[in-house]
Amino acid sequence: MLAAALNQIRARYPGLNWILEPEAKKLLAQGGLPVPRNIWAASEAEALDAGEKIGYPLVAKVVSPRVVHKSDVGGVVTAIRDAAGLAEVFARLAPTEDFRGLLVEETVSGLELIVGAKNDFQFGPVILMGLGGTGVEIYQDVAIRMAPLTAADVDSMWCGLTARPLLEGYRGEDPVDRQALTDLLLKFSALVMELGDAVESIDLNPVMCAPQGCYVADARIMLV
Repeated sequence: MLAAALNQIRARYPGLNWILEPEAKKLLAQGGLPVPRNIWAASEAEALDAGEKIGYPLVAKVVSPRVVHKSDVGGVVTAIRDAAGLAEVFARLAPTEDFRGLLVEETVSGLELIVGAKNDFQFGPVILMGLGGTGVEIYQDVAIRMAPLTAADVDSMWCGLTARPLLEGYRGEDPVDRQALTDLLLKFSALVMELGDAVESIDLNPVMCAPQGCYVADARIMLV
C-alpha cells in the first residue's frame, strides 16, 4: 500500500528526488505515524479557511519543489495567532521560487527528538533516535539500530541516550509518553522496511514528544 502511494507521488513530481512535506505527511499518516492536523493551501483564501478549521495559533511552512531546507529561506513560521498574521505570512512567502502554497498546521509542543532512517549500502536500513531540533548537530546524542526494530530495540535505544533523563522527566518535568514513542518508532520501522530501496533517507525532525503523545512536526524524505 505504501509503496504504491510512493509511486503515485513520484509520478506527480517527475525528476524530483525528494517528497514535498504535505505529501510526506500523508505518506507517514498512511503508515500510522501521528502527524499534526494540517492542510495544504494553494491560495491565501485556502490558507485563511485552513486557519479557521484548524484553529490558532498555527504553524505555516512554504511548499516549493525548489526548497528542500525551508529554514534557509525563512520558510517556517510559528506562533501565528490570527488570520491577519497568516495572510501576512502568505504574502511574504508567495514570491518564493516555484511557490506551491503553504502547509498550514496545528501547533504541537513537547521535547524535540529526531527519528531517522538511512539505507546503508552495507547493512541495509538503519534507524536512529535521539535528541532533535536545532541542537541535533551540536549534541549528536543518538542511538542507532538496524531495521526492522523490535520493542526491545526501542527500549535499548531509549536507555542508550545521554539525554535519557530529559525523556524520563528531569527536575520535576513530566516524562514523555514512552509508549507513544515506542509505537511511533515501530510503525516508522515498518514503513521504512516497506518502502525499501526506493528511499535513500528519512528525517523526522523534530518529533515533538509530550506527556500525552508524540507527533511528527517536520519530515524530509529523500528518494533514490
